[in-house]
Amino acid sequence: MSEHIAPLKLYFFVFFSLLILTLLTWRIAYIDLGRWNTVVALAIAICKATLVGTFFMHLRWSASVVRLVLFAAIFWLAIMITLTVGDFFSRSTVQPWQASTEVSQPLPAVAQGWGSSPISSAK
Repeated sequence: MSEHIAPLKLYFFVFFSLLILTLLTWRIAYIDLGRWNTVVALAIAICKATLVGTFFMHLRWSASVVRLVLFAAIFWLAIMITLTVGDFFSRSTVQPWQASTEVSQPLPAVAQGWGSSPISSAK
């Protein structure tokens, strides 16, 4: 198996692109975008991960089996994120005025089934 040797100019281009994207992430963190702060930061992180995987990890020149494994891992990650988001949005939110301030008392032992059994009291 022959390894691909990428030109040095390509590595410098990817390196400086990663530096620019890192600076962009840093600057965006100081701008109030509301709900979009996380989305923009994740989009930049995905771009950086793509650059690292494609060029530094040589996925661009790798065999198709390696690409298939990478796709399967990303697909599995998407499934897990979808299930997590679905679970998060399906839960009900307790508002502060709905929260109980009383400390709940434990049930009596008989109500919990720890008292006398119905068989022994049937005598």
